Amino acid sequence: MAKVKEVIEAKEYVLKMAKERDVRFIGLWFTDILGFLKSFTITVEELEGALEEGMGFDGSSIEGFARIDESDMVALPDPDTFQLLPWRPREQAVARMFCDVLKPGGEPFEGDPRYVLKRNLKRVADMGYTFYVGPELEYFYFRDSKGTEPLDKGGYFDMTPLDAATDLRRDTVLTLEEMGIGIEYSHHEVAESQHEIDMRYTDALTMADNVMTYRLVVKQVALKHEVYATFMPKPVFGINGSGMHVHQSLFKGERNAFFDKGDEYHLSQEARYYIAGLLRHAPEITLVCNQWVNSYKRLVPGYEAPVYLSWARRNRSDLIRVPEYRPGKENATRIEFRSPDPACNPYLAFSVMLAAGLEGIEKGYEAPEPVGENVYEMSEEERQKRGIDTLPASLWEALQLTAKSELVRKALGDHVFDAFIKNKKIEWDLYRTQVTDYELKRYLPVL
Repeated sequence: MAKVKEVIEAKEYVLKMAKERDVRFIGLWFTDILGFLKSFTITVEELEGALEEGMGFDGSSIEGFARIDESDMVALPDPDTFQLLPWRPREQAVARMFCDVLKPGGEPFEGDPRYVLKRNLKRVADMGYTFYVGPELEYFYFRDSKGTEPLDKGGYFDMTPLDAATDLRRDTVLTLEEMGIGIEYSHHEVAESQHEIDMRYTDALTMADNVMTYRLVVKQVALKHEVYATFMPKPVFGINGSGMHVHQSLFKGERNAFFDKGDEYHLSQEARYYIAGLLRHAPEITLVCNQWVNSYKRLVPGYEAPVYLSWARRNRSDLIRVPEYRPGKENATRIEFRSPDPACNPYLAFSVMLAAGLEGIEKGYEAPEPVGENVYEMSEEERQKRGIDTLPASLWEALQLTAKSELVRKALGDHVFDAFIKNKKIEWDLYRTQVTDYELKRYLPVL
């Protein structure tokens, strides 16, 4: 009963805010299987009906490249996600809400990535936990979308002069905060013209919505400044690519279930089981966390991208890092999964990471010993001796592993799993038959 009352109050709040803020249009946002933001716009006159019954649309738009026949679906706005778009006029303003996608009869559509995450979050809630995440999305600014000319020559944490990139980051942070998204840090990343803005950690569903908003806002602000922002994992050969390190923890009420003051690393047994689950299932969830052909140009040794299945406290070459514990900050205890990139579908990526960690907890997987040395500097023989395996090296390798994964199928559900695999096969087939500039330059003059 309390939940129903909350929903009614949220809807009333949206109608009140729309009237007070002179909202004329409302964008109804949802995400397709590949993680692209989709939307259609309604007028304020349709808002009350949309909140009650949803709005019909063509559901085949969710399927990515593997489009099916046109199918009727309903987009039901989540009133808790109502926000004005700061880059639109204040008079006759424009707002947005994320939507849950339903079948015409009102039941959830299995192909909706937001529903996939909700289903996995119900599983973790039934176990008594709340899943919190804090992703760090890296990205590049370029002069335009036709090339990779950088805006600056800065490096890691460099304080560049008051140039375009500095203004871009500042304007982006202000815009995100206007939309209710808390920001902790913003800084220059390792590569020239590479930047990062870190959102304050929150529950996984809110964060997945925030990631979708973040990517749009970064691009929108760049467009306003007449430059281009990209979350492409590896746009420039020979320098670092962009990752999305995902900090994650499980809470029981107000208590961080990952913390144990008596452990050497201040990690509970649950946290160690969770780490073990992520390590064991990392190869088969890689396709979801790194879903593009280009993703595997980043996942190579030597560019701070993790490719070896190991964990440690300080070592940044490992797949999983445990940030240093600070006394009095027990709730900040977390693990950092470092392989995902910022071009993934956050609803699906958070789902499979959670599923892998929970599998470790439920089955009591034992985590291997942490690795203190730099794994990149070990010989192949030494890594084999210590049982340190690797992530898949290409989209095709990842596809083969995921296609056989019962864990990923269970986490995504049959509809999304089958459609996602079909999409990735289409992408691989298109990629492997391309004749690239590299081939033409290398082979045409000599063969």
